[in-house]
Amino acid sequence: MKLHFEPNLDYQLQAVEAVCDLFRGQETCRTEFTVTMPTTKAMQIPGMESDLGIGNRLTLLDDELLKSLHDIQLRNGLPPSGSLASSDFTVEMETGTGKTYVYLRTIFELNKRYGFTKFVIVVPSVAIKEGVYKTLQITEEHFKGLYAGVPFDYFLYDSSKPGPVRNFATSSQIQIMVVTVGAINKKEVNNLYKESEKTGGEKPIDLIKSTRPILVVDEPQSVDGGLSGAGKSALDAMNPLCTLRYSATHVDKHQMVYRLDAVDAHDKGLVKQIEVAAATVEAAFNKPYVRLLKVENKRGTISALVELDKLTASGVRRKELAVQDGDNLEMVTGRAIYADCAVGEIRVEKGKEFMELRFPGGEQFLKPGEAYGDVDGLAVQRQMIRRTIREHLDKELRLRPQGIKVLSLFFIDEVARYRSYDADGNSVKGEYARIFEEEYRRAARLPDYQTLFGEVDLTHAAEQVHNGYFSIDKKGGWSNTAENNQGNRESAERAYSLIMKEKEKLLSLDTPLKFIFSHSALKEGWDNPNVFQICALREMGTERERRQTIGRGLRLCVNQQGQRLRGFAVNTLTVIATESYEQFAENLQKEFEQESGIRFGIVEEHQFAAISITTAEGESLPLGFEHSKLLWEHLKEQSYIDSNGKVQESLKRALKAGELVVPEPLTAQLDQIAAVLKKLAGGLEIRNADERRPVHTRQAVLHSPEFKELWERIKHKTTYRLQFDNEKLVESCIKALQQAPPISKTQMQWHKADIVIGKSGVEATERSGAATVALDESDIELPDLLTDLQDRTRLTRRTIHRILTASGRLNDFKRNPQQFIELAAEAINRCKRLAIVDGIKYHRLGDEHFYAQELFEEKELTGYLKNLIPVQKSVYEQVVYDSDVEATFADQLEKNLAVKVYAKLPGWFRIPTPLDSYNPDWAVLVEQDGEERVYFVVETKSGLFTDDFGDKEGAKIECGKAHFKALGVGEKAARYVVARSVDDVLKTASVQP
Repeated sequence: MKLHFEPNLDYQLQAVEAVCDLFRGQETCRTEFTVTMPTTKAMQIPGMESDLGIGNRLTLLDDELLKSLHDIQLRNGLPPSGSLASSDFTVEMETGTGKTYVYLRTIFELNKRYGFTKFVIVVPSVAIKEGVYKTLQITEEHFKGLYAGVPFDYFLYDSSKPGPVRNFATSSQIQIMVVTVGAINKKEVNNLYKESEKTGGEKPIDLIKSTRPILVVDEPQSVDGGLSGAGKSALDAMNPLCTLRYSATHVDKHQMVYRLDAVDAHDKGLVKQIEVAAATVEAAFNKPYVRLLKVENKRGTISALVELDKLTASGVRRKELAVQDGDNLEMVTGRAIYADCAVGEIRVEKGKEFMELRFPGGEQFLKPGEAYGDVDGLAVQRQMIRRTIREHLDKELRLRPQGIKVLSLFFIDEVARYRSYDADGNSVKGEYARIFEEEYRRAARLPDYQTLFGEVDLTHAAEQVHNGYFSIDKKGGWSNTAENNQGNRESAERAYSLIMKEKEKLLSLDTPLKFIFSHSALKEGWDNPNVFQICALREMGTERERRQTIGRGLRLCVNQQGQRLRGFAVNTLTVIATESYEQFAENLQKEFEQESGIRFGIVEEHQFAAISITTAEGESLPLGFEHSKLLWEHLKEQSYIDSNGKVQESLKRALKAGELVVPEPLTAQLDQIAAVLKKLAGGLEIRNADERRPVHTRQAVLHSPEFKELWERIKHKTTYRLQFDNEKLVESCIKALQQAPPISKTQMQWHKADIVIGKSGVEATERSGAATVALDESDIELPDLLTDLQDRTRLTRRTIHRILTASGRLNDFKRNPQQFIELAAEAINRCKRLAIVDGIKYHRLGDEHFYAQELFEEKELTGYLKNLIPVQKSVYEQVVYDSDVEATFADQLEKNLAVKVYAKLPGWFRIPTPLDSYNPDWAVLVEQDGEERVYFVVETKSGLFTDDFGDKEGAKIECGKAHFKALGVGEKAARYVVARSVDDVLKTASVQP
């Protein structure tokens, strides 16, 4: 299998553009240099160039970078940075959305645009290092295809083999070094900071510093070691040109340029839908149960928060209660079963927290999370393993025929419970392994799964389908994972190397391994797209641990051809957890608030800045920070939010009823504004696995003559071609370039600083007096303008020449060549994007290319109780709706007598477009006056005009119109309409096409 990488996913391209646009105006530098031994003490003087050479070079001034930063933040709806506080920039991307691919592609794009060649990727663990290296290997051919075969080298830094660092510094090709922070953050014992014959006598760190590398930090919250930690110091020691920080869970958000948060990723279907199968024990009140939750010292009063079974007016209930040293638990709970049970010493010292529990015949010291008198843990864990196997096999029944390998992950508390070793070093199955094999054999005998086990030898199958991935010591034994020293890192590497190198093999249906057990080894870094079940057989500790745990299964799955599949009908991650569904959802949402800064229920002043508005000239521009603030004030005046931005119930009602009131000039943007508010007013939707229901077809409707007539008109497939009106495109490019902003001259920036020389060293403190002045440059060497723009726009040299000469702006090119090239390329490419949809032509494929009606029965559809509506006229017994607009529309379809049959079009019904495939909402058959039948494909929206949708959504709608127009033959062809309600559809039915 070869994994396929999609080069045109808009959200990934936006993340790449956000970083590359920071350096807009930077001249292309392709400096070749050699590294020589330093002959002076220049290296010891801060601010002087090293004799070791120069790699990346930045020619932009701080105010130019700050302006670009503000433009990017405005475009992406992010709060503006007050000043350029550092050279660190942050990209936030939800786990599973292709973060590694994005920053690797950014490296190639930075090289193409600006000639940067030296890049260091710093990661927190061996797992992520191996994952990045594997991604570099499997994307090498992909990137060479995208970037004209550009040569590049990449390697894993090994402190015992520093030789490749010299090639990193001296080569003129793209150089990518991947290193763990543990290998660079201890100067006193690290070879990175020692002279070596293998690097020509220089210190490897000096070679790296001389190149001014661009640092890419993967998971910086784990790399930094705090704001002043050893990791951050090691990064600064490399003398980076800039630091690009990528994560889903940033702690410190340095100058954010792009954000794709968890809510966006789930709303857009970029990751799997999450559902929870909750294993909660109830009515187990037969022992004196005590669980320590936490200890605390408030104003000198030491107490412990514990979970106890307390007698209440409605019976025995498990409650959280605060207790102190000496408390009698029989009195606290009101239950005789706690007789002679008491609280002893409570210790709150960090890292040594415990509570002493005294009971008849002994005492026990409970650490936070530990329990006394709980039900048999193995009994609960057996049920969880059983449920995971059943969930796995249910998905395998559905997905195996589609060529999708299903994988499941178990997270356990210690390796010995899965596998241990006897005195002779032979491996022995632990209790989890034994339970798994017993339950797997039990499930294999169930009638539901006989098609999966028809020709399988069950005596060995249970042993072959599971394995563990843990750190491996030098003797080959498994151990709990820790990367706190070199030996443990080497043990981890032996395990991770195996996992990463066999990624494709694990995805193959020919490989029997399907169930993977791990300690903390797979917490981050190990990602496989086909993980569909995650079972936590250990307590989920911190909030971040919960999020990272489910993050291992969020990626969209792939089939046996390595092609990524979309849609929640296929992509649902089931989490089997030991907390209630409500608790899991609540705790996960708290984590998103704490880790991502998403403030559910809070509207901030900047959050409408990126909304797109169309000028009188037809140009699309962001609303901007000032107008965003005015809109926020309007929402406050309407009592939709309070003075702190907190969402009020009146806003929720207005959104649900489609009655949101916005200022008159922004009525065209109502849909975009409502979309932002819906995200902020709601929360992250987590499904309850116990509420999942299969949605069956209604045979009477599916096989009715009416539905057959409707399906015949929409089932055929098409292909498209892009036809440009060259003259029109040239004219629009000329106009766009003429109206583009003015080009400034090169500038010089002055700063004043006080220098203080003391025993502690030299300190510089900036003072007032900074200024920027324009420079008159008469000796500028003009680059090859036509070739550069040809590379950036893919237009012919002749066409580009016409655009430039007719624009009358070539004097701007002489004034500031690089800035003009950036401006012209952006103007031309924007015109090209607008022309794509205008010039698209669809053609129906042959009669053998169509969506068969049988797919309704073959492709399983599922929904959840909260988003299912029982219906009668539909091809399905229930409608699975995604929004209030769809729910209302389904209700109207049912009640309107003119509607005979309809279908909510399933996820597998897709139309190809240049922007991504498109799934329309509904197919509807309307009968007028009891005779004439009109066939519709309907896209439901809260507005009817193109300005109401985003650019991409509007473009897909135009493609949908063109597709169905290409299918239409005769009077009974299906019509494609955008509608808010069934009344809009019926009005269209009465109008002749």
